[in-house]
This record gives sequence, C-alpha cells and structure tokens, in this order.
Amino acid sequence: MYIQLTDQASVQDVRAELQGLGLWTRPMTGAAGAVIGLDVASHSMAVAQPTILAVPGVADVIDVPSAHPRVDAQWGEPIQVGDRSIGGGAPPVLISGPCSVESPAQIQAAAATAARAGASLLRGGAFKPRTSPYCFDGHGRQALGWLREAADAYGLGVVTEVMSELEVQAVAAHAELLQLGARNMQNYALLRAVGGARKPVLLKRGMSATVEEWLLSAEHLLKHGATGVIFCERGIAGGDPSTRYLLDLAAVALLKHVYGQPVIVDPSLATGRRDLVPAMARAALAAGADGLLVEAHPDARQARSDGPQALDSAALLALGDALGFRPAAPRPKHAPTEVAA
Repeated sequence: MYIQLTDQASVQDVRAELQGLGLWTRPMTGAAGAVIGLDVASHSMAVAQPTILAVPGVADVIDVPSAHPRVDAQWGEPIQVGDRSIGGGAPPVLISGPCSVESPAQIQAAAATAARAGASLLRGGAFKPRTSPYCFDGHGRQALGWLREAADAYGLGVVTEVMSELEVQAVAAHAELLQLGARNMQNYALLRAVGGARKPVLLKRGMSATVEEWLLSAEHLLKHGATGVIFCERGIAGGDPSTRYLLDLAAVALLKHVYGQPVIVDPSLATGRRDLVPAMARAALAAGADGLLVEAHPDARQARSDGPQALDSAALLALGDALGFRPAAPRPKHAPTEVAA
C-alpha cells in the first residue's frame, strides 16, 4: 500500500496518526528530496481505506490488487469436508491418526482411539515423503483401502497425502480431504492435478514459505477446481534445534482473523516432541485455529515413522477431554432419583 500526501501535509503528524491506526510507514522522497508519500509495510494492521483517507494530510491511498482473489472469496466461509464443516464459525475439529498406515490392525486400533477422543477425521500416510531413501515410505495404494475401512468402521472421514500426479485419483477415491505436504506446497503440476480432483484440500505450509507464497499455492488449487482449501500450519524452519520446527502461531492468527481463512495446526510435527503437543494445541486454538492435526499411534515404540512425536492412546484421550473434543459419556436412560431423607 502507498499513501500519497497533500502539499501542505505534515509528514510527522500524518505518520503519527497512521501509527495510531497500527500502520508501519516509511517516507518516500521525490526527485527534489521532498517527502511525497508513505510506503506501508506488509506487517501493518489491516485498515479500511476510508479510515486512512480521513487522516488530515492524506491525499490518496493506492493499494495493490490481490494476487489471490479466489482465496479471498473464501473469507469467513466454512469448507465442506464430506458431511463436516471446517472453519466459518463451525466448532474446531480434531484430526488424528498415525504418521504412516502400517497394517490393517494398526490403523483399526488408531481409528478406534481417534473416534473415542472425539476426532472427526482419521489421518494416516499411505505414501510418505522421506528424506532418506532407506526409510519406510508407506504401503501405497493398499494402505488407502485399510485407511478407508478403518475410518468407515468408526464413522470418521479420511485425510491423507497425495505425493504424485499419478496417485491423485486413487487418493481422491478414498479420502474426503486431500493433503498436500510441505515439500509439495509449490509443486505446481501437482497443485493443478489435485485441484482437478474437485475436492477440498488440506494445504501444509512449506518449511521456508512466506504466508503470501502459501496463499498463492492455495490460489493455484482453487483456480484448477478444488472445492476449498484449508491451510495447515506445521512449523517452519527455525534456528533453534530444541523443537523440530518453529510453530508460527502468528501466521495462524493472521490467516484466521485478517484473511478470514480456515486454518488447522499440526503441533506434533511442529514440535517433534509429544510432551509439548498439549500446550501447543491449546495455544493454537487460542490463536483461532479451526482444528488440530494430532499424531497418535497405538504403540509409538514400534512406529515406523515419527514415533517420538506421536501420542499414545491414553494421551490422545486425555487431550480430547481437556480440549472438549471427546463426547460426554451418555447418561443412563433411567437415572436414579434422589430420595429425600
């Protein structure tokens, strides 16, 4: 945004008024060295143009058209995922399950616990991007069937990652919500193919991506046919190895409260340590997140990927209770009545 000043404007007074509105400004000078306008930093608060124009000394406000109009059109709207709504004022959702789908028995046990904890969707990777080519990278298409059967058994939806354009239709046939991982946030051929499946997409933020780059990736998906995009903050690259990544809750608040977008937080991957998951889950909801993506495994000791960050069943149930996801136990049909002494 650029603010033009009148000839008689006091630059100091105008900047003070704009600072009071929450705007960070930098004077711009003309050929003669005189200040002719103010450049507004992108990290300023969102302020309506009429409010800025009402400041004495402001002649005009020049704003750059949005590069992501389809994303902007999602403002405040819920995203329909099967028979569930995410965002747009709907109650926060819990998404849970293991990093990888390892066997039919494992994902059935994970689904049972997820349902008891109050989850709406079951997550699990059939295709896994791994840094080392020697690590377990999933069971592929057969795991999609195991995932779908486990979710159906417990009344859950399915979210799982798409890694290749060749697998889009197979994943779309088994999942209500297609996930794009951080490594593929800017894989434009894959964005085009996933958008073409005409389903909602969970878009994880790239490890070094700016919020604007994240929004533009969502614009690609919507342009090519996705029925909605839910943003997932999973941590970005940081300089401190105490946690696996740096969980950017400011970006969560920005997306939710300024851009009006549906946003989910993955505290498991972001921290890389299960002991921090409950605290960061609470912080995410306080920042405005529409839900949580929490990793849980029936036996984390035997997990074939990301075991140290996965909650066990008891911890997931406790989290569901603490955050209000877990449904209350049904009352008996004939509750005993108290008899006065």
